Parts: sequence; structure tokens; C-alpha cells
Amino acid sequence: MKIIRVKDYEELSKHAANYIIEKVRKKPNMVLGLATGGTSEGTYQNMINDYKENHTSYKEITTFNLDEYIGLDGINKNSYRFFMDTHLFNHLDIDQTKTFVPRGNAKDPMAECNTYELLIKEHGGIELQLLGIGGNGHIGFNEPGSSFQSRTHLVELTDSTRRANARFFEKLEDVPTLAITMGIATIMESKEILLLASGEAKREAIKRLLEGKVSEDFPASILNKHSNVTIIADEAALSGLS
Repeated sequence: MKIIRVKDYEELSKHAANYIIEKVRKKPNMVLGLATGGTSEGTYQNMINDYKENHTSYKEITTFNLDEYIGLDGINKNSYRFFMDTHLFNHLDIDQTKTFVPRGNAKDPMAECNTYELLIKEHGGIELQLLGIGGNGHIGFNEPGSSFQSRTHLVELTDSTRRANARFFEKLEDVPTLAITMGIATIMESKEILLLASGEAKREAIKRLLEGKVSEDFPASILNKHSNVTIIADEAALSGLS
């Protein structure tokens, strides 16, 4: 596991964007796994800035997002499809028919999980997967106790995760209780993983990831078993390490 220490969130965002941009330039038709949430916003903004200034092309890129809320369609401002369109896809030359996000409003969510898993396999798997990490160690929406063998599946969100995401909604009660998420086994099949962590709120999670045991009680711990993981973390997130 490679660790890149940066000063703060601004430096993290620039470094992460440059990391992804370099991969895209080397392989213009690669398959990217993407994440939503506050940590990734700065990275995506830097990718947009680069596109405007340096014209890095995403025409041949395929993307798969980690997760989506059950019950929200893609035009709902709190959906992850809306987030990705607003914070990245609408500002690049990417073919949006090749940007995949689970359909939160699918009539049969279980079938949607299976379809999503098959889509990833049909495209040859994910080459670079971007991840954040939850305070409780969740990756995607794989909460503590999730099986390391899990594939794309439905998950009931914990109270802590819903509270963490409540800032994007008018009130906590509006945060969905269910989501579709890429499974841990699916994530682990990515050829490379890039994990971002910023701020004191992620300090304990990063400490446990790097110094704790591998356990399903802390889903991110499985990343210690992957052969190609890079962590970009700022000083605050790394401040708990012994």
C-alpha cells in the first residue's frame, strides 16, 4: 500500500486529479470507477479545470459509479447520478451513455444489482477505482459487517452514514434508508485502487485501516489484501498514526 501525504484538501484534490488524468492520457479508453461525496468534489473540479485548459479527452472513457440511493431518479438533486452529471460529466467531452450509475428508481432493485454487475464484467472490469472512506470504515455503501465476498447488492444504510450524508438533504428524514452499492469483492477486482482521505474526521478511520486488523467489522480493511492501492491523505487525516 502506497501512501502519499499532502498538506491539505486543496493539495489532495490537485494530486488526485493529476493521478487520474495521467492514467487517462496513457490509456484513453480505460474503465474508471468513480465515487461521490465531498472528498471527491475537489478532484473532479481539478479534472474539469484541466479539461478546459489542456483538453484532456474522455471521449473513449467508460465509468462506473460505486452506488446510488434507492428511490431517487437521476434528475433528483440528491441522487448520485445528478451529483456526477453536475460535478463532472456535464463539463467533459465524455460520452454519457458510457457513464454508468446504478438506477435508484429501478422497478426491480435486485435485478438492477445483477445487471450492474454484468455490465462491469462486460466492459472488462474496472481499471482504476476511486474510493473515499467512511468514519466507520465503509467503502461505497458497504457498511460494517458486509461480506468481503459481496457483489453489487442492496444495503440498509446505518444511522451514522445517514447522518453523515444528511448535510446534502433538507432534513435527516429525507435521507434514503436503502441503497445499491458495488460489492466489496467487485471493488477488490479493480486492477488499481485510489483512496482519498481528508480532515480530522477521517483520522481514526485511516489509523484503523493502516494499523488495525483485517475484519468485516471495518470494510475498508480488506484493501490491505489488494496488490495495488494508493492512498492520498492530508496531514489531518494521517495525524492519528503512531
